[in-house]
Amino acid sequence: MNNFYGKLPHSISNYSTTFIRLDFNDNNLSGEIPVELGMLPKLMTLQIQNNNLTGKIPSNIGEIPPSFGKCQDLSALSLGENELSGEIPVEILNLPALGLVFNLSWNRLSGRIPDEVGNLVNLGELDLSNNMLSGSIPSNLGKCVRLETLNLMGNLLQGPVPSSLRELKGLEILDLSRNNLSGEVPDFLQEFTSLVTLNLSYNHFQGPLSTQGVFRNATKALVMGNNELCGGMPEFGLPKCSVESSRKGGLSTIVKIIISVVSCLLGLIALLSFLYFRFLRKKTKDPEAASPFTGNTLLGTTYHNLLQATDEFSSANLLGAGSYGSVYKGLIAIDDNTKMFVAVKVLNLQHARAFKSFVAECEVLKNIRHRNLVKLLTVALVYEFMVNGSLEEWLHPGLLDEHETGRREELSVLQRLNIAIDVGTALDYLHNDSGVPVVHCDLKPSNILLDVNMMGHIGDFGLAKFLPQVALSSPATSSSIGVRGTVGYSAPEYGMGSDVSTSGDVYSYGILLLEMFLGRRPTDETFRDGLNLHNFAAALGDNAAEIIGLIVVPGREEDNSSRSSHDHSKKEKQKVLMEAMVSIIQIGVECSNEMPRERMSISDAATKLAAVRDKLVKAGM
Repeated sequence: MNNFYGKLPHSISNYSTTFIRLDFNDNNLSGEIPVELGMLPKLMTLQIQNNNLTGKIPSNIGEIPPSFGKCQDLSALSLGENELSGEIPVEILNLPALGLVFNLSWNRLSGRIPDEVGNLVNLGELDLSNNMLSGSIPSNLGKCVRLETLNLMGNLLQGPVPSSLRELKGLEILDLSRNNLSGEVPDFLQEFTSLVTLNLSYNHFQGPLSTQGVFRNATKALVMGNNELCGGMPEFGLPKCSVESSRKGGLSTIVKIIISVVSCLLGLIALLSFLYFRFLRKKTKDPEAASPFTGNTLLGTTYHNLLQATDEFSSANLLGAGSYGSVYKGLIAIDDNTKMFVAVKVLNLQHARAFKSFVAECEVLKNIRHRNLVKLLTVALVYEFMVNGSLEEWLHPGLLDEHETGRREELSVLQRLNIAIDVGTALDYLHNDSGVPVVHCDLKPSNILLDVNMMGHIGDFGLAKFLPQVALSSPATSSSIGVRGTVGYSAPEYGMGSDVSTSGDVYSYGILLLEMFLGRRPTDETFRDGLNLHNFAAALGDNAAEIIGLIVVPGREEDNSSRSSHDHSKKEKQKVLMEAMVSIIQIGVECSNEMPRERMSISDAATKLAAVRDKLVKAGM
């Protein structure tokens, strides 16, 4: 990276017989793109990404003779991260050799995606993300059968996903998030065996979600923010589909009559069953037999079952203890053939606030459900068991005994980032999508639990609080419940008597993010005399990468890169990694600002972290 500034000279066409590659990425160039760039016939690569260019994209960059354009050999065009406006020139989509990269992301481009995009039949990567493009996804895009990356996130696209995209079977990354797309999620996506990342979040998709292919893995497919989706794997946290949502098309009169008759019969059977079981309940003296819950549920479990599951609450099964009680690992029988691991919380009722904490936790958890929240399985606070323990144990393995420490590797950068995104999306759900906003009030590493797939789940809702709809992120209008949380993670305004708000959770999330990637607790002894983790991270600025490389997972990414025989590839990966680190720390700093109104929203934080992850995945990290 250099530090060029000013405008690109019009005299650049004087080198029309010389230039094969032009790379002006990551500078401070301004002004418009000179039309003379379209007069470089031997140009194969043009990269002017991450500058301050304005104006429209000159159409003659892509015009075919007899007009001015002569760039028939251009195979890579990257103009992302500028201030370019206007529509995508149709002429630029007629370049016959454009086969590597076409990147116009992070500009201000508007209008529709031209149908001529289907001419780029040899293109490997198309990135039009984060513009203001509108209209529908052109069906001609299905002709670009060599695409491996298609990123259209962050636009104003609407309508259904065209069926022609079923031809893009080589896609590894497909991101359609943050648009206004609607209709059902196409079934053909489950047949894309090469997909590493599928992001359909924050659209208006509806209907049943598949449980096959990429949709079997909740870490590969992201669908949050589509409130009318149903079904799918349990990890997605979607509601069950109603009968109506699975119907397609109209019904004939005969079918309607049959359905009506069957419905009446089922209703009669249900009524008779209800009366029968009500009669049995009056006769039985066994409270367990009186339970209306059947099947694979723990709602009717007894103290005796919990005693057996935990080996009489043996200390060998103790997972953790706090002032309000202890948590034990247990193996409990679901039915005659099935057992499952659970986490059982036992309250210390000698503590004055323990029962109040129990009631608060039940009140919150009965109303919320999300794939990144630890599921409550019964009223006795029996949770699903998280086999990989807490994030605290992975960030600070010194807490574990020697045997446990030896079994665990350090978390990679990508693993840390995935966990951070999991937590961010769960918070976004609590704050914005769970009905009444919920504030967790105690977000910290020990309350982030990791399942067998290392997916992060938020647990311990003992301090959580419902907010009225008007509260949202304004501390002045939130619920007053006094100081909440843990020292170092609790928002500073709580200590000054301010009321609880969702922005308090955002502060805790920012501190958590900084701890995950800087390797220091907010209570580290080095933070004194006004210095804290937030100030320390903010002072790093763009130099954060130099320090982070020494703190977070030393050597892991370098080892992966060293297998490559190309030094250039190693340097590119290292550059992407360092840029990602700086971005992550900046997000953590913005989330943990002292003033609540200056903090980034949790939805923006999760989205930006997902964008960082996409860049790391593209770089092969």
